[in-house]
Amino acid sequence: MPGKPWDIFTLDDFNLKGRTVLVRVDINSPLDPKSGRILDDYRIRSHLSTIRDLDKSKVIILAHQSRPGKIDYTSLSSHALRMSQLLGKRVEYVDGLFDSHVRQRVRSLGPGEKILLENTRFYAEEIVLKGEKEHSKHENTHIVQHLAPMIDFFVHDAFAAAHRAQPTLVGFTELVPNLAGRVMQKELEDMGKAFQPDLSPKIALLGGVKVEDSIDVARHMLEEGSMDQVLTMGVIGHVFMLAKGIDLGEGSVSFLENEFPNYQKLVDQASSMLDKWGDKIKVPTDVAVEGNGRRNVVSLTGLPTPEPIMDIGIETIIDYTKHIEQAKLILVNGPAGAFEYDKFSIGTTEIFRAVAHSDAYTIVGGGHSIAVLEKLDLFKSIDHISTGGGSCINFLAGRAMPGIEALERSKRIFKKGPFQTP
Repeated sequence: MPGKPWDIFTLDDFNLKGRTVLVRVDINSPLDPKSGRILDDYRIRSHLSTIRDLDKSKVIILAHQSRPGKIDYTSLSSHALRMSQLLGKRVEYVDGLFDSHVRQRVRSLGPGEKILLENTRFYAEEIVLKGEKEHSKHENTHIVQHLAPMIDFFVHDAFAAAHRAQPTLVGFTELVPNLAGRVMQKELEDMGKAFQPDLSPKIALLGGVKVEDSIDVARHMLEEGSMDQVLTMGVIGHVFMLAKGIDLGEGSVSFLENEFPNYQKLVDQASSMLDKWGDKIKVPTDVAVEGNGRRNVVSLTGLPTPEPIMDIGIETIIDYTKHIEQAKLILVNGPAGAFEYDKFSIGTTEIFRAVAHSDAYTIVGGGHSIAVLEKLDLFKSIDHISTGGGSCINFLAGRAMPGIEALERSKRIFKKGPFQTP
């Protein structure tokens, strides 16, 4: 369960000088679809502390970018360049994962040298075994079997992917000691604070477009009692409004049909949740649409509307702000609307500012949420900014986290091993 003291190795438990260390990071970044330029390097910057602390080691870095079929599914050459610029030291890009030229380069590494291997999701094993629970299947992949004999330690710093089981995340568990990197360590320590008994009421503001994940996690949060109330907004809010029998109109329903072929199933799931926890789930009471190039606010009595819903309205902002002011813990994942358009950024801006100015312990996760914080210059006003979206809410919901469980298992295996400690 989240909040417990995790029994894991960290970088401080071993003398890593001169050792060959394989580091799994999550630097999956938004890219310009035309130029391939990295648009936001927050995740890359977050891992620099781990890489710096391994400055006297031989460092091999593993990472992924996007997934097959997506426009930003590409190599990691630009990531290596950006990491080099931020680190002030060269991070060499090697265009392979376990090919013979990669293994040759790994063997020739000297202390202080750093290489970034190819996008792990270019390789079928990483995709096909996603979610596989049987540990041996990950361990027996070509990726792991080729890399493991050349390394002394595996550092898991990819908290943003810790809710997934894939070979490069959990396959090295029983072969070499697995250590938590600085990002992983900080995420566990800071989010563990959220489970102090005096932090109540706890509220989750779930927005954005990741409807399936958010519905699943909201259900788990309410079942486990890890959140007292869920405030919905964005496309998630639209689904729950439909579940309450509110006719949104052709524009919003067409969007859902296009983006989520199974949207009716999602509405049915939301309806079941409302039947069970209706008093704990809030939905917007007014919305904003575009009309004649302007922002028009529509109350529930004004629905349906042919225009797609783009934001929450002022009545909803006021209502949600009251809950924010009373909360002792606030989790935010996703924007309230289409914040990239100025006239529809009002809901997101006001909600995020209310969270930043509250006295609650605040946790913000997800790429879009981080983009909002940067745009509004609110980074310093949030207690913990998680590098993960799905992993953050999965962790707080008390769901299985294979990456963290692997770290614990590895310590049980190697805690009596003949390793040199500081």
